Amino acid sequence: MCGRYALTLGPRDIQDLYAVLAEIEDFPPRYNIAPTQPVLAVWQEAGRRVARLVRWGLVPGWVKDPREFPLLINARAETMMDKPAFRNSVRNQRCIVPASGYYEWRAAPGGAKTPFYIAFADGAPMSLAGLLSTWVGPNGEEVDTVALVTTDANAELTAIHNRMPAILEGESMELWLDTAHVESRGARALAQPLEPGRLAFHPVATRVNSARNDGPDLIAPVADTPPEPPAAPAKGKDRVEDQLDLF
Repeated sequence: MCGRYALTLGPRDIQDLYAVLAEIEDFPPRYNIAPTQPVLAVWQEAGRRVARLVRWGLVPGWVKDPREFPLLINARAETMMDKPAFRNSVRNQRCIVPASGYYEWRAAPGGAKTPFYIAFADGAPMSLAGLLSTWVGPNGEEVDTVALVTTDANAELTAIHNRMPAILEGESMELWLDTAHVESRGARALAQPLEPGRLAFHPVATRVNSARNDGPDLIAPVADTPPEPPAAPAKGKDRVEDQLDLF
């Protein structure tokens, strides 16, 4: 899965990278983006490229009460065409979520986990495949939401986790966003593991475990020491620590 990531690009960088002509609201670098928070997404709208903040945690339009619906932060590439929550988005509402890198946790025997920061070895930005959905409330309020598409981890990342985000490059970015001409099966073919040798990764401090922490120190390498056993979760808490409520 992909449950945390960083974005240090500025608005002008996003405009240049994705050919977004409209102005983008200014935002600071973020090193610990968590589910339910606002995230930047890029998509095609009325023949032009737009970039806007959306909520991370997809809510299909047919949901009546989002508070009673599971938090969908990831969509598996293998099944996204078949799942009712994602089918329409795969066909009509695909997007790109820009990132500088993402975090994954390596589990050890006994349940302890070590966080790793994963990014392109050359420092290039990542374009994560995403699915959009707009939820409309009973009073006409609209909330744009997103899920990140994941696929099998490539050979080098399986030592950390068995999944990785689908990372788009070059023409695949254009095709992913072109919902008018690229149908669901074509989109599925684009969501593939990245070839080995492109990414660099290193362990980071467990401060990243709390969404309240932010700053460049979170992506700094630390020694790969045996992790401490996880603390017992508080009663009723079974989601990512400190994530916000979507609604």
